[in-house]
Amino acid sequence: MHHITVLLAEAVEALAVQPSGTYVDGTFGRGGHSRRILESLGPEGRLIALDRDLAAVQAGALLDDPRFEIVHARFSSLQSVLQERGIARVDGVLLDLGVSSPQIDEAVRGFSFRFDGPLDMRMDTASGEPASAWLAQADRDEITRVIREYGEERFARQIAQAIVTARLEQPIETTGQLARIVAKAVRTREPGQDPATRTFQALRLHVNRELEEIEAVLPQALQALNPGGRLVVISFHSLEDRLVKRFMRAESVPPEIPRGVAVRENERPIPRLRLVGKAVRPSAREVSANPRSRSAVLRVAERTAA
Repeated sequence: MHHITVLLAEAVEALAVQPSGTYVDGTFGRGGHSRRILESLGPEGRLIALDRDLAAVQAGALLDDPRFEIVHARFSSLQSVLQERGIARVDGVLLDLGVSSPQIDEAVRGFSFRFDGPLDMRMDTASGEPASAWLAQADRDEITRVIREYGEERFARQIAQAIVTARLEQPIETTGQLARIVAKAVRTREPGQDPATRTFQALRLHVNRELEEIEAVLPQALQALNPGGRLVVISFHSLEDRLVKRFMRAESVPPEIPRGVAVRENERPIPRLRLVGKAVRPSAREVSANPRSRSAVLRVAERTAA
């Protein structure tokens, strides 16, 4: 399936791109958002894109534009990437979370149970531990915890036990093997959902430390923004969106004034972020054209002068 950028117009519009501004696309993917941002930038504008996936970085290297740079890095490295380039502040940060269609649709990447391939799941194949290696040594309780917490799977313990039992007979090295093991352990499932869906999601989140990455990048993005700069985040499932929503809400509340301290109204502290609009979801037309967009949620916040 060709990669279709989700909420393309809505996300870039939410950035409120200034022609001479400096922006960060924290998840280049195949460059849909980056290309649209570049269309709005003037000659003095600048766009830094990050991606931990080497295939995405190679795709970005083909984008020939002096205002643009692609960096092979996790978005949790945002602060150091900017410091290395002498950039103190930026005017917008865009994060499109989750996996891209090329990652899902290439069997060799091991993200999907729909294609039989190596059980890898790493976004950055140059580092880290493949899912197969982790499953080979993790104990039942640890596997249970990961599948329950990251997959919100109610049959986590049964699946973990089935994995531990199966690996005694032979290593679990392919997506097909794992999908079959899970299918036997999960007796009931929501209509239209494969039994392996939640387990594969959980392993992907764990192998790539995706939630930890989000928790790390959000404060860095806030710190990097100029007053008036926008933080725009697209999430694809509830665990991601919960982190984003809580962070934005917490930072949009004024700091508490110590009890008994008298403060004039015009001296009251203001929060560091201002929420912009309500959460945006794909239109029915977009979901029809790209079913993978159906769970997307876009949230926007603006840096204040605090």
